[in-house]
Amino acid sequence: MFNWEDLHYFLAFAAERSLSGAARRLQVDHATVARRIASLEAALALKLVDRRPRSYTLTEDGKRIAAQGDGMTLAAFAVDRAAHGGRQGIAGTVNLSVPPAMAQGLIAPRLGALRRQYPALRLNLLAATAHASLLRGEADIAVRLSRASESEVVARKIGTVEFGLYAAADYLADTPEDERGFIGYHQEMASSMQQQWLLEQAGARPLVMCSNDLLVQAAAARGGAGVALLPHFLAQQDGGLQRLSSQQALTREIWLTVHDDMRHTPAIAAVMAFLLECYANVAGVTRLVDIAG
Repeated sequence: MFNWEDLHYFLAFAAERSLSGAARRLQVDHATVARRIASLEAALALKLVDRRPRSYTLTEDGKRIAAQGDGMTLAAFAVDRAAHGGRQGIAGTVNLSVPPAMAQGLIAPRLGALRRQYPALRLNLLAATAHASLLRGEADIAVRLSRASESEVVARKIGTVEFGLYAAADYLADTPEDERGFIGYHQEMASSMQQQWLLEQAGARPLVMCSNDLLVQAAAARGGAGVALLPHFLAQQDGGLQRLSSQQALTREIWLTVHDDMRHTPAIAAVMAFLLECYANVAGVTRLVDIAG
């Protein structure tokens, strides 16, 4: 019988398609991942990867085992969700995935109140642009700027957030409009609605820098690097930024997503209610619902 932990390491490699990617996901070194894969191959008497000088690639047997193992992983997470759903009381750990600017500007400043209300509750706050998978247990709740497409996930539109163009006042005063540069998103967000809208506003004017982090974009704009597209709640907290008054706002929907198996558990429901409070009375944010359910 093979070691289940070896399979866990192999499936991480299969998902990431690289030793380094699997190592980052599992928070180990790449040599440990390679050793675990070799151990699984020995136990199964199958060659799962082709070892090349600069990369590992899945063999056909490796692809087959990865596909079967993936189903086992989803089943394991389903068992964990069922156990989580059976626990009573507002306690334990809730994993929350939120876009970085919202995590920093709207949620983190209010965590003290959540802690005082529910001292037995622990919140793991994942601030990331990439969508965490609720089916794979990467998050229990996710806040997104688009509706979730995963099966078995409940999505509720809780509000809208407005974006506008901002820059340093000195930059706007000293730079003719047709010479202004723009601060855009990195390649991983090149297809986002924000990037496409920004490019329309920029026209023939260049992107002078790119970043996947709105806080970095705001800092660059404050320093006079160019014009950035920022949510009003973030930009209006920054005294060094001025909005381009001639530009229309971009509006994005805010979606609260949770796995259907878990949305009625006390801890999950408490965090969803807390999230709704975080989006109340915030500049540039319109909240559409009053309760989480």
